Amino acid sequence: MSCLFCKIIEGTIPSSAVYQDEHCYAFADIHPQAPVHVLVAPRRHLASLAHSDEADRALLGHLLWAAAQIAAQKGLAKGYRVAINTGEDGGQTVDHLHVHLLGGRPLAWPPG
Repeated sequence: MSCLFCKIIEGTIPSSAVYQDEHCYAFADIHPQAPVHVLVAPRRHLASLAHSDEADRALLGHLLWAAAQIAAQKGLAKGYRVAINTGEDGGQTVDHLHVHLLGGRPLAWPPG
């Protein structure tokens, strides 16, 4: 498979692992937009949130749960942002669903 994130998850491409379990793999973004910028991706390839279906409900919830666990581990008690970019107009640049966890500084709104 030629998916960049699948290669990262399988270990073919090195990454800075932050969290991992049987359902997801989280790693530091190589172009961080905040002091803490972690990507949480499902181990199973899923192109985007738009490609999910009812069978993915538990996985989607698990990704958010994992992001909250990582935020706690990173000491983001003052707050953080969780974002999922979907599709070209949504800013998705890698066709593998992933949750952005951003924190460590005040985040402005609107984001883009």
